[in-house]
Amino acid sequence: MVWSTVWSDRRWWRRVADGEETVMAHQQPEGERPAGNGPQSTERGFDKQWNLDAARNDPAGHHLTTDQGVRVAQTDDSLRAGDRGPTLLEDFHAREKITHFDHERIPERVVHARGAGAYGRFRVYESMADVTRADFLQDPELETPVFVRFSTVAGSRGSADTVRDVRGFATKFYTRQGNYDLVGNSFPVFFIQDGIKFPDFVHSVKPEPNSEMPQAASAHDTFWDFVSLQPEAMHTVMWLMSDRAIPRSYRMMQGFGVHTFRFVNAAGQGTFVKFHWRPLLGVHSLVWDEAQKCAGKDPDFNRRDLWTAIEHGQYPEWELGVQLVGEQDEHAFDFDLLDATKIIPEEQVPVRPIGRMVLDRNPDNFFAETEQVAFHTANVVPGIDFTNDPLLQARNFSYLDTQLIRLGGPNFAQLPVNRPVARVTNNQRDGYGQQDVHVGTASYTPNSLNPGGCPVTASPDAGAYAHYTQMVSGTKIRERSPSFQDFYSQATLFWNSMADWEREHIVAAFRFELGKCEHRHVRERAVDRINEIDHDLAVAVAQGIGVDEPTATTTNHGRSSPALSMANLAGDGIGTRTVAVLAADGLAGGTLRPLLDALTERGAQPELLGLHDGELSTADGDTVSAARAHTTVSSVLYDAVLVPDGPEAVAAIGADGEARHYVLEAYKHGKPVAGIGAGADLVAGLLDAALPEASVDGAEQGVVLIADPADSDAWRRFLDDFVAALAKHRIFTRDVDAVAA
Repeated sequence: MVWSTVWSDRRWWRRVADGEETVMAHQQPEGERPAGNGPQSTERGFDKQWNLDAARNDPAGHHLTTDQGVRVAQTDDSLRAGDRGPTLLEDFHAREKITHFDHERIPERVVHARGAGAYGRFRVYESMADVTRADFLQDPELETPVFVRFSTVAGSRGSADTVRDVRGFATKFYTRQGNYDLVGNSFPVFFIQDGIKFPDFVHSVKPEPNSEMPQAASAHDTFWDFVSLQPEAMHTVMWLMSDRAIPRSYRMMQGFGVHTFRFVNAAGQGTFVKFHWRPLLGVHSLVWDEAQKCAGKDPDFNRRDLWTAIEHGQYPEWELGVQLVGEQDEHAFDFDLLDATKIIPEEQVPVRPIGRMVLDRNPDNFFAETEQVAFHTANVVPGIDFTNDPLLQARNFSYLDTQLIRLGGPNFAQLPVNRPVARVTNNQRDGYGQQDVHVGTASYTPNSLNPGGCPVTASPDAGAYAHYTQMVSGTKIRERSPSFQDFYSQATLFWNSMADWEREHIVAAFRFELGKCEHRHVRERAVDRINEIDHDLAVAVAQGIGVDEPTATTTNHGRSSPALSMANLAGDGIGTRTVAVLAADGLAGGTLRPLLDALTERGAQPELLGLHDGELSTADGDTVSAARAHTTVSSVLYDAVLVPDGPEAVAAIGADGEARHYVLEAYKHGKPVAGIGAGADLVAGLLDAALPEASVDGAEQGVVLIADPADSDAWRRFLDDFVAALAKHRIFTRDVDAVAA
C-alpha cells in the first residue's frame, strides 16, 4: 500500500492510500503543509497551533483500532474459554489495552497514587485447615507480620485525603510460605465486571483530558457519561454516593477483597471465599460539607489521623472475616459469584471472623516503604487460589506489568518493603536494581553443575504451590455470561438498606455530582439509570438537577440487608475520638482538669485550643497550656466541641467569630457539642434557633450542657451524657438546614 500526502482545493490535509481518502487533521491553508521539526519556511511556519495539527488525532468518524491499526469489534469483554471460563493469554487486544494503561504515568501510580501505610501483625483465631492449607491461617500462636497501604483511587499524589472516592485497603502478609497480598478496597463491589474495561473506567473518572480538571473527583461529565452507559456500574455508584466514600478515618473503614477467591485445603478441595476487614472502632464517615472543608483545612487529614494514632499507641485493629461457599453451591444464588459488581448478602452467608490485625508501627521513610511497596493480586501462597472472575483475571496480569514501569525494572521485589521473609532462590538474574550477588555456575533448571542441581523444584507436600484443579471447556468467545446481566437488583438492595439519614445524604450526593455535569443529556441518562434502581430516588435527584422527572419503569423488590447500613456498624466506646476544647484566659481550671482527665481515661483525645497559643491563665491563678491556637485548625478536624466554664474566658470566646463558628459548624455536622457553666450559656445562645430547648436533658440531640458543675450528681450525668453522645459519633436526627455554618 502506498501512502501520499495531498493538498486539495477543499483545503483539508489528507492522506490517500490506494485511492481511499482519510482525513487526518484540521483545515489547512491551500498550498501549505504542517510544519515539521526543521526550519519553517512558510508564512505560518511559527504558528504553534498550526504546527501541532499534524499530531492531532480526532476520533470523529473513525473506528476503534488496536495500536497496530486493526479494527476492534468488541472492547467490553475479554477473550475467554466459554462465557464463564478463564481469560486467554492470546487476547492481544486486552493485553495491549491494559499494558498501555499500566504505563500511562511515570513514575506515579496511575490509580491509588495517594496513600498512607503502616506495619503490623496478624493472628488467626483458630486453625482453618478444614478449608485452606495456607500456613498463616493454621496456628493461633503464630503472628504474621503485615504492611497495609490505604489510599484514594482517582486522585494524584497531590490531591486531598477526604475526596469522594473508593479507598484502597491493601495488605501484604509476610508469611513463612512467601508473600500473600490481599489487595482490597473499602467497597465490596467494583464498577465493572471485566478488567478489559478498567482503562475506560479510570479514564472517565480521571481529570478530563482537555482541561486536566477536576482533580480527584467524580463530579464531572466524563465519569457520569461512562457509568450511565455502563449500567453494571450502578451498584458501586450507589456506594460511591453514600457516606462510605468519605470515611472519617482509615481506622474506621471496612475493607473487602471484592472478588470471590478460593481456599484450597490439603486434600485439594476448593471453597469459594470472600474477604472482609471490620474495624474494631466501628464504621464511621464524614459528612460532605465537612469532607470538602477538611480538604482545605488539612488535605492530609486521613493519613495524619493514622500516623498520629499509631504514634500515640492507639493502635488500630481490624477483624478478618470470610464468607465461605462450598463448590456445590456455586450456582445457588440469584447472581453469579464471579461477578465483582455483586455482594453475597450476609443474611445468606454470614461473615465468619477468623483473625485479627493490629497496626502498631509507622514507616521510617515514606518513599522507601509506603511509596515503593508493590502489591499484586497474583501474590498468593499455597491454599489460596483464584476464580475465573474476569476482573480478577485482568488484575492478575495488570499489577505485575504496572510495577515493571513504576519501580524501574524486574527486581522491585528485592526492595526492602517488598522482600518476603521466606527464602528467595530462583534463576531470575541481572536487570535494573539487582541487589543479590548470585553464586553458582548455572542459572537454569534443570542443571547438573550447581551442587545438587540447585535450586530444585519442590512437591506440594514440601510446600510448593499447587494450582487448583478445575475442568475448563468452552468455545473461544469474546462474550459475557448471561448470569452477569442483572445490573440493578443489588443497587436497589443497597438503597433499601439505608437509614433515613443515609438516604438523604445519597440524594444530596447525586444532586451535587450530577449538578456539576455540563451536558444535559448526561444528567438525563444518569437519572434514567437511577430510575431502574428506585423511582422515588430518581425523582428526588431529578428535582435537584433540573431535568424532567422520570416515569416509573420498575418496581422496587423491597429486599434489604441491615449489614449494609453504617447505622448498624457504629461500634462501642469513644476510643480515639477527638474533642476540641475552646479556651481563653480566665477559664475555670477546677472543672476543666477533671473533665480532661475523665475523657482521656475513657480513650478520647481532648485538645485545648486557645484564642492564642502557649500558656493560658486560669481563674484560680494557675496556668494551662494550649495545644495550639484555634485559628490553626478547625472544628471539621475534631469529633466534638466543648466550651468550658469561666465567665472571663467565655466572654472572650463569645466575642471571637472563629470560636463561635466552631460550635455552629460542629452542630451542623451532627457532632456532639457541650458547655459547662458560662460555656453552657454560650452554647445555648448560639444554638437557640436550632434547639427546641437546651438543657442537661437535651443529650439525645448530642448537645450536653451543665449549668452548675459544682452539683456532683449533675456533673456525673453530664459526663455520662457527653460520653454517650461521643460514642454515637454523629447525631443525624438534627434539623440543621437553617444553621449558618
